Amino acid sequence: MIKGHVVVTRKIPEPGMEPLRAAGVSLSVLEEKEDRGPSHQDLLSVIPECDVLLPLLTEPVDRTLLERGDRLLGVAQMAVGFDNVDVDAATELGIPVGNTPGVLTETTADLAWALLMAAARRIPEAHNYQVAGRYKLWGPNLFTGMDVGPGASGRRKVLGIVGYGRIGQAMAQRSHGFDMEVLAHDPYNREGIDADARATWADLPELLERSDFVTLHTLLTDETRHLIGEAELRRMKSTAILINTARGPVVDEEALVQALREEWIAGAGLDVYEDEPAMKPGLAELPNAVLLPHVASASRDTRGRMAEMAAANTLAFLQGRRGPTTVNPQVYETAAYRARTERVRGG
Repeated sequence: MIKGHVVVTRKIPEPGMEPLRAAGVSLSVLEEKEDRGPSHQDLLSVIPECDVLLPLLTEPVDRTLLERGDRLLGVAQMAVGFDNVDVDAATELGIPVGNTPGVLTETTADLAWALLMAAARRIPEAHNYQVAGRYKLWGPNLFTGMDVGPGASGRRKVLGIVGYGRIGQAMAQRSHGFDMEVLAHDPYNREGIDADARATWADLPELLERSDFVTLHTLLTDETRHLIGEAELRRMKSTAILINTARGPVVDEEALVQALREEWIAGAGLDVYEDEPAMKPGLAELPNAVLLPHVASASRDTRGRMAEMAAANTLAFLQGRRGPTTVNPQVYETAAYRARTERVRGG
């Protein structure tokens, strides 16, 4: 039996709940419904009695919340990203923050590729046309889209990958089945791109100008916010398609709506949004946009494994051990961490 109270902000898959129950921890879930989340006030009300918080990306874990968590031994986020957590404040206060890296690479690349194919071949438009009963006769101009492979023209298409980490590399791997040329841009991984036979380094302007498909896999930072704006969209081919499964604010969504409406580019496939879950006015009405509700990692296996990893971090924090995947490992060497664990676990 492991002592401690764990607050799960929203219902997570059973593979994450089961080990917590088996360990005998005190456990509460703030919100069971899929389409609702706890308010910040809800979190503030429970955090004083919480030993480990297990949140999702949808909940802001800010300094105010962390400072109120006198008993808090860790934040075990069920997500790869952690821009909703004030990691600097957590480190200062002696609180380790865990995430779930490495597990969703293949699943996210699959979804990005599905968006690419759906936008290129206009699959949602064709589906809606069929189920609405509008299909009366085959015609040679019906939903003509874009080849992903060389197709009848024999021209190899160019895939531009912005952000060449695990997911970007997985996209490059998938492109080979379609005999594509791959350009990659990542200012933090120039050596990795140069060493990878699957891709060729390009600066961002060149990548945008040459690519038939541009897929985004970069982190959200001050430098990448609105990385793709009006100027970048105007650089792209009028036949190009933009895919974003990274973070919504990497794209200036208002500029994208204009680009799609005025056909600066041919289409887009989005799984994330600048002001998620809201979309910029006009986006939902555009026939050349394929829009999904942030489901890039939504396979049963992957979401289950993410929940397991969050639970493993949770149990480690409760026991005074290092979390298996901690984004601020330097916290373990601080006086603030030692004082906190001694005070909470000793009490």
